Amino acid sequence: MQKTPRANRIHIGIFGKRNTGKSSLLNKITDQEVALVSDFAGTTTDPVYKNMEIPSVGPVVFIDTAGFDDVGELGELRIQKTKEAIKKCDIALFLFSKEDLKSDIEYYKDIKSNGVKMVPILSKIDTIDYKEDFLNDLKSDIKEEIIFISSNTGDGIDNLIARIKKESDSVKEKDITGKLVKEDSLVLLVMPIDIQAPKGRLILPQVQTIREILDKKAVVISVTLDKLDLALKSLNRSPDIIITDSQAFKEVYDKKPEDSLLTSFSVLFASYKGDIDYFVESTKYFEKLNENSKVLIAEACTHPPLEEDIGRVKIPRMLRKKYGENMEIDFVRGDDFPDKLDKYDLVIHCGACMFNRKHVLSRLDIAKLENTPMTNYGMTIAYMKGVLGKVSLP
Repeated sequence: MQKTPRANRIHIGIFGKRNTGKSSLLNKITDQEVALVSDFAGTTTDPVYKNMEIPSVGPVVFIDTAGFDDVGELGELRIQKTKEAIKKCDIALFLFSKEDLKSDIEYYKDIKSNGVKMVPILSKIDTIDYKEDFLNDLKSDIKEEIIFISSNTGDGIDNLIARIKKESDSVKEKDITGKLVKEDSLVLLVMPIDIQAPKGRLILPQVQTIREILDKKAVVISVTLDKLDLALKSLNRSPDIIITDSQAFKEVYDKKPEDSLLTSFSVLFASYKGDIDYFVESTKYFEKLNENSKVLIAEACTHPPLEEDIGRVKIPRMLRKKYGENMEIDFVRGDDFPDKLDKYDLVIHCGACMFNRKHVLSRLDIAKLENTPMTNYGMTIAYMKGVLGKVSLP
């Protein structure tokens, strides 16, 4: 479980004002001194991430955040980091303070409006006496069951874990291959080994796809592009589906048996991580692009630029070849992403194997709110190579 990629873990954020016991709670749940704790308000600066496994829940990652009431220029930067963490969270543990309940309620509802499952908490019950009027006001505003805890004594922690389990059960886990692969399907994977697949290992989407296919009790065969002809001749029947690296779409399509479906890892991840319907709908905007259009390319990885990198080199080259060398293309990487997208004619996102689904959907929410088309690498390459209408969607 400790080797489970962070992108595949349920993300649980811990939020509240400074000195409400957020870091102490994280340390208590994980039974480790993960976060620095002191009586001085504002001890937590950047979000602290901690992977762990919760029995009956599975692999999760906790995010300890700075207080949303932080002050000063640095405080504003810390609050911005906290807001970025919200975009990744499936579940939020919100610690209410005894002071200024109104601001707590406003922040609580703001987090909830992002589609996050909320767990309201009153901490430090061994040292704080919460009056009945305060409790009644809180309950009437949030209309949720409140968890009472003490990170010092451990009181209420079991109830909190049970609540986390309840909320995690409602976080839907999607298939990568959907209905395209079922038991006994014959699946052929075409996996070009290039600079983005370092020697000795496969990239994460390929590994995850293979594992899911095996879990579905299907038959999976993996080849590189140069051995595709040999692989097809060696089989006694056509593959039910061929899953390829998007960069090889056209070459694989030209060689695939007529009765075999075709898709790519990136297309599968468009559904697994995001909203494939919106991604597909957004491909119509390729017809409207021209040399004066402005495109944003977003990738989750933060690796140094690679020679012939798909997002930074190959896709921009395809776009400029088709629409004109002066097309303006911007890039963002990692957690960087604009709060507004209205200046862009199209956003092209990577497969997001390093992000959890909630993070990708939060970016899609920005695009949808501003009616900005957004698609992904696989859809883009399929369109550019003229095979988009022939690609099977999960």
